[in-house]
Amino acid sequence: MMKPETTPHIFFDYNRKDLDNKTLLKLYRGMLKPRMIEEKMLILLRQGKVSKWFSGIGQEAISVGITAVLDKDEYILPMHRNLAVFTMRDIPLHRLFSQWQGKANGFTKGRDRSFHFGTQEFHIIGMISHLGPQFGVADGIALANKLKGNNKVCAVFTGEGGTSEGDIHEALNVASVWQLPVLFCIENNGYGLSTPTNEQYNCENLADRGKGYGMESHIIEGNDILEVYTKLKDLVESIRTNPRPVLLEFKTFRMRGHEEASGTKYVPTDLIDEWGLRDPLLNFESYLLSEGILSDEKIQQFKNEFKHEIDENLDIAFAEPKIESTEANELNDVYKEFKYQEVKENLETENIRLIDAISHGLKQSMERHDNLVIMGQDVAEYGGVFKITEGFVEQFGKERVRNTPICESAIVSAAMGLSINGFKAVVEMQFADFVTSGFNPIINYLAKNYYRWNEKADVVVRMPCGAGVGAGPFHSQTNEAWFTHTPGLKVVYPAFPYDAKGLLATSIEDPNPVMFFEHKALYRSIRQDVPTDYYTIPLGKASLLKEGKDVTIITYGAGVHWALETLDQNQEISADLIDLRTLIPLDTETIYKSVEKTGKVIILQEDSLFGGIASDISALIMENCFEHLDAPVKRVASLETPVPFASNLESAYLPKNKFKENLLDLLSY
Repeated sequence: MMKPETTPHIFFDYNRKDLDNKTLLKLYRGMLKPRMIEEKMLILLRQGKVSKWFSGIGQEAISVGITAVLDKDEYILPMHRNLAVFTMRDIPLHRLFSQWQGKANGFTKGRDRSFHFGTQEFHIIGMISHLGPQFGVADGIALANKLKGNNKVCAVFTGEGGTSEGDIHEALNVASVWQLPVLFCIENNGYGLSTPTNEQYNCENLADRGKGYGMESHIIEGNDILEVYTKLKDLVESIRTNPRPVLLEFKTFRMRGHEEASGTKYVPTDLIDEWGLRDPLLNFESYLLSEGILSDEKIQQFKNEFKHEIDENLDIAFAEPKIESTEANELNDVYKEFKYQEVKENLETENIRLIDAISHGLKQSMERHDNLVIMGQDVAEYGGVFKITEGFVEQFGKERVRNTPICESAIVSAAMGLSINGFKAVVEMQFADFVTSGFNPIINYLAKNYYRWNEKADVVVRMPCGAGVGAGPFHSQTNEAWFTHTPGLKVVYPAFPYDAKGLLATSIEDPNPVMFFEHKALYRSIRQDVPTDYYTIPLGKASLLKEGKDVTIITYGAGVHWALETLDQNQEISADLIDLRTLIPLDTETIYKSVEKTGKVIILQEDSLFGGIASDISALIMENCFEHLDAPVKRVASLETPVPFASNLESAYLPKNKFKENLLDLLSY
């Protein structure tokens, strides 16, 4: 076992309180096992048998103490220095070893490495490299616990470096405002990779930030296992009775590099020596020996037991063949299987606007799914800026219709946490433009989770979007192309009230993350007869609005109405008009069938041209229908500028007026 140059006697003034010997030995064994695994991993790393390692040597007391005081069904969200969380939850070692080697018996089918995984079986939700969203996910898990009234606590880890991220601040604020039962655990180990604490923050202690959030906070000696265990035990019991967030700063040190390739040359030698004297395992071992609770023979017995377990499980993992997969397997695991259940519409209809259809669909989904939670800015009493959720609080209560602080990233992450803990979530972006502030958890958490470790993201993000209302550059974008480029997301974009209501219901039924675009200019300008009851429409099925023989027009959103207006004014044009309705999944069958019939294609989108979905659809047509084409595929889109405010500039920006010209040019080709 690794030891510092000076073997510590007993650095800490241990206070066992009323802990029995069995508990003390459990804590000792809890630290010994991950230490021995780590030392083995360092040997294997030098032998080239593992590719990377993030060491938690010297920090074991924190993970052991926290995990020991939580119930097995209470969620923990660890980082890559919290091996003891996994071992304390009794995950079979061969599965961990397989995970680190990218093999099938791991938790990610070789698709992610080290501790970047979760497991519902053991109630552990692993990290992503972006660090910050982890706190928001913990908020969502804790919110679900609070809604269930199960008196459960959730614990989440980060390092002092991660606390510089905005997501951390957002999540702490949300947890305080909503009084969520979360233990926010900061392992202050002195360095964020190579950056020391004095370059990370300028307050004396990170725990001091708790005051700013109106949150209880504590500083804990992270290398004293008894202080960690006893303080956390009292706190957890208190939080179960009085749900609230608590910010914990554990003072500790990282004895190895950020990862082994980094080394520790940037750390002063005397600092390493000083913290070596505080080694949590060796100090506690000395204490137990001095108290007669542990003997040299018992230590050796434990070591032999763990060595045998480690070696035996390594043999299993090494004997496991390299993972194999197929293109079909990989593609099939991007989305959780969703078996669409058609709910047929009733005969009674009402003539309503697009905005009413969305509101009715959302309300009926809330009635249908009692585990559905709506979150967003001003969505409660105010009813949202567009009044779509007006009256929802009176019917469903503030627990399920939740005003949020202005913090898109934390709320998207919280939606993911709700999904993990058995809920459905609808998040309203006040405007689609604001999604940039929540971009990271959408792209790197919601979209990737199922592919990484088979965990669904049962989340719909509503996106009021689009120009034509004089709202300027920050409230007018139609940014669907950012998300059609992201495997794991579904993208829905209705143009009519009937479609909007049915597609929203299906999107909420679907356990995969859905970006649901709602064009603001259509909210109150488009009316249609819509069934009064709940019904569904399948995703991935386009609507053929008009049939003709000369040209195929492909569009969606406001573009559908521009195309209809053009065709109404030029009735001599014989066209198939396809309203895509959903962009991902894309109904290529309907597109190809039409193209094969007409031989000419024009694609209309409101988004600017370069990098838009029209480009991808054009490429698909060229690759799959080239022999049927009588002319090049034509794309029509907005100018390559941000969306301007002044009405005449906005009109010149949008492609509506030039669509007819481009259509006629194509027909005469």
